[in-house]
Amino acid sequence: MVKSVSDIESCGCNIIHEDVVSAVREKMPTDEVLLDIADLFKVFSDSTRVKILCALLQAEMCVCDIAALLGMSKSAISHQLRTLRQTRLVKYRRTGKVVYYSLEDEHVGTIFAQGLAHVGE
Repeated sequence: MVKSVSDIESCGCNIIHEDVVSAVREKMPTDEVLLDIADLFKVFSDSTRVKILCALLQAEMCVCDIAALLGMSKSAISHQLRTLRQTRLVKYRRTGKVVYYSLEDEHVGTIFAQGLAHVGE
């Protein structure tokens, strides 16, 4: 007999496995941390921001360079970079009048690489 999707997706027991629930509860991050993680992953939901991160994975770049690479306005790129800065995914340094952007740290590259690996499977 073939089971329906609802049969497969629902649990047929009425017993709470307290030992499992307690063990997992102790390891769960705080709600604040989980909200921060959710906000982090929301940033990856925009293809322009993902393209910027991919570019910065290769080299430090200024707004003009990123805009030329992606065929977008400097204003649009600046707007996205502001979001990426606020979530601490990119950082900047100023040299004279030029502002260069790069990934905040190696964790950002790791997150991006893991995303690429997952999508490629």
